[in-house]
This record gives sequence, structure tokens and C-alpha cells, in this order.
Amino acid sequence: MDTPDTNIERDLPELLQIRRDKLRALQDNGNDPFAITRYDRTHMTAQISELFDTLEGQPARLAGRIMSMRDMGKASFCDIVDGSGRIQLYVRRDDLPEGAYEEYKKLDIGDFIGVSGIVFRTKRGEISLHCDSVTLLSKSLKPLPEKFHGLTNVELRYRQRYVDLIMNEEVRATFVARAKIISAIRRWLDSRGYIEVETPILNTVIGGANARPFETHHNTLDLDMTLRIAPELKLKRLVVGGLERVYELGRNFRNEGMSVKHNPEFTMVEFYEAYTDCDGMMDRCEQLIADVAQEVLGTTEITYQGQPVSLKQPWARLSMADAVKQYTGIDFLSFDTDEQGRAAMAQLGIYVKGNESWGDALYHCFDQKVEEYLVQPTFITRHPVEVSPLAKRCVDDPRLTDRFELFIVAREHANAFSELNDPIDQRQRFERQAAMRAAGDAEAGEVDEDFLNALEYGLPPTGGIGIGIDRLVMLLTDSASIRDVILFPTMKPQE
Repeated sequence: MDTPDTNIERDLPELLQIRRDKLRALQDNGNDPFAITRYDRTHMTAQISELFDTLEGQPARLAGRIMSMRDMGKASFCDIVDGSGRIQLYVRRDDLPEGAYEEYKKLDIGDFIGVSGIVFRTKRGEISLHCDSVTLLSKSLKPLPEKFHGLTNVELRYRQRYVDLIMNEEVRATFVARAKIISAIRRWLDSRGYIEVETPILNTVIGGANARPFETHHNTLDLDMTLRIAPELKLKRLVVGGLERVYELGRNFRNEGMSVKHNPEFTMVEFYEAYTDCDGMMDRCEQLIADVAQEVLGTTEITYQGQPVSLKQPWARLSMADAVKQYTGIDFLSFDTDEQGRAAMAQLGIYVKGNESWGDALYHCFDQKVEEYLVQPTFITRHPVEVSPLAKRCVDDPRLTDRFELFIVAREHANAFSELNDPIDQRQRFERQAAMRAAGDAEAGEVDEDFLNALEYGLPPTGGIGIGIDRLVMLLTDSASIRDVILFPTMKPQE
């Protein structure tokens, strides 16, 4: 009588059926590989290579996934991979217990095995393990793809990251580097007296950045909520409370378009420091990124997609108006009316809705006509107040704010400013944002009454910054797409 399992197996493709048959035979003989719970290793594969002079001729126990097998009759070679690297195994029939070699030859690429033996070097000079035992630890029921890195398989790589990691060593190296970058950032901040905190993901007021939020609902409280777009307003509350240096490294969510630079779920680090300003944050920013690059890569001279980039300090600092003048020839500081700003947009071929202010026009001209030229690290300072609702105004020109964005390889990597601590000015800017939202701007924020209440208790002069972790990892690992540095990027479900 057929069981449900046998009915399923009857419909499997031949290659999958062969592996299921091997598993069933093992289980029928009392050798179920899925029943094994532990295998004690003495070394990782990388240690065998690194310590070969000491380990040559010594016993070792390794474990890993079979990635290749080369049968030579009474002897075989195979490669296994573990979390540290790859090593070759030499397996000979006469060195194994009776019948063990025949069982070894039934193994498949993708199976996990544990092996013991003696470390040696082959006649061709390859560091290897001469095995005296082979134990099947887990059975792979699907064959690994022969090739998994062509352009035609890019989407499959993102959907099945586990296979991507198995097949592509450079992908594993990217995510190891990502972990090292994040650890280095934390050490850098911790060593300078910043304390790590956690703020809510679920919020009832939209704020902290101009972005469209994801919306959800709390059933128990019958309350509409949003996923945070930035932790900024919560972190500044903590500075009000006396935590003078704080940071949070975590996920933000923005319901926006997707591209090689954007994923709706992304990682940022934001940190805030009392008694400093925008210039102090610039110093912190370039020092942090340069130090992390030096620690993780061993250099501040990198190449991104064929372009040499120097992270050596100091970095260029250029006001937004000066940048627009340098790359377009238009001097926004020579005029001050909204009409002149819109005329400048039209002169550069930028679409004009008709309600843009002078500051809006300056920002659009920079965004669409200047960013592409900013390959080497460049701080763009003095942003218009219209696009900077949380930054202090410049003392010498209230149309502008004490803010900067960092651009590298024509891409924004950081955003910072001297934090606005005037609750009256802040309320006016919140109200402008709320009016824009009511008029249909889904990216505008709301009036955060509790944050205004906090400001009225007093926020000291404070500098704050947000750095995009995913883009920084892209830069330091020479990755072309943000999906290459996020283990499980957002994907549309397959039909």
C-alpha cells in the first residue's frame, strides 16, 4: 500500500528520485543521516592551510559540504567547504574500514560529511587530508547547480540566497565583510563614549525624514501605526534626557521605489552628540568611514566599479549653491526670488510645476544636474530650509541650513546637521510639513507634539548624522547593487 511519501516521490524528476532512493536505503539499513546530531571537529579548513607547517603529518577532524568528487577507482579526491574555506580530501579504499569506501562512493555533491585523517601535501603541492574515516552527516536531496552566477540567474541568486552562498565564494566574502564593517562601526562608536540604544520600529507619528511609510494596524489598541522611516526624533529625545552621545544601528522602512540604490527595508546607523555641530559631524563622519575601511580592507585607497576612490582624509567640502555654480554655471546666491529659481530650473531643462520656492529650485538643480559628478568623497553643505525640516538655519542666510550630505561615487552615503533645538521654529516647520501632507505629499511628515514637548524642556546644541550601512558596504565591497549586500532583499513573490 502506498504511503503519502511514496506517492510524492513517484512524481519526482529522476535526479531527485535517485537521491531519495539513496536516503531510503540508508534509513532502511539503520544509517539515517538526519539522526546524527553532532560531529566534533579539531580544526577548520582554513586552519589546515594557515598552520600547515605545524600540522603536517598530524591528525585532524574536519566537517563540511562536498563540492566536487573525482573518482580514480580504488582512490578518490573530493573537495569540502566549511565556514572558513575549502580543502581537498584524499580517500583510498585500503585506508577505510571494510565496505566504507563503497559507501563513500555513493555520496553526492552537496552532502555534508565529517572526516578524520592525516594532514599532508600531494605530489602536486596541494594541502590535503588523507582520510581514514568518512561519516555522512546530512544528505542533500537536491543537486547543486553547475553554474549559478550568470546574468540570467541574478534574480534566482537573490531569491535563493542559500544556494548563492553555497556556490559563490565571493558572495560569502561580501557578507563576511558586511559583518566586519558593522562590528567595526560599533567598536568605533563605543570607544568614543557613544552608547547603543534601541527605539521603536512601530510609531504613531510620521517623522524623522521625508519618506512614505509602511502602514499597519495594532489590533489590541485598535490603532493605526507605521514602521519607522528613521529613529531621529526618538534619539534626540534621549539627548534631551541627558544621554549626551547615543547611537542606534538598525532597520528602517520606506515605502518607496526600488533600484540598485534602494531597498524598502534597509540598515542605517544614526548617532547624536551634544555640544557639537554640523562641522563636528563632518569630522566624525570622514574619520569613521576612513577608519573602518582601514580596519576591514587594510587601505583607504579603493576601487568601485572601475573608479579609483580615495577615502584618505580630509575630504572636499562644498556648499550646495557653490556646487550648482561649479557644474552648471548658475549662481543661486546672485538672486533670491522664487521666480528666478524656477527660471534656473527651466534653463537646465528640469520640469517646473510652478510652485517651487528658491530653495526647492536650488535643491532640484543640485539633485538632477550635480550629483553625478561627485565621485570622490564630497560633503555638500548648506541645504535649503525647505528640504531640511530638522536642521538649524545658517546664521548668515536663514534660507539655508547647517546641514551636509556626503556623496561618494555619485551616491549619497550620509546626511547630518546641526540639530534644530528651537521648539518654536520646529513647530512652524512641522506645520509646513503637515500642510504639504494634507495637500497630497505622501512623503511629508506630521506634527510630533511629544517631540516638541521634549524640545521645550531644552535640547543642548547637538550634532547628528545618519549613515546608510548598505551603501557603505556596497562601496567597500565593490558591489554594484544594494541587493548584493542584503542577504534577503525584497522581492516580488513568484507567481
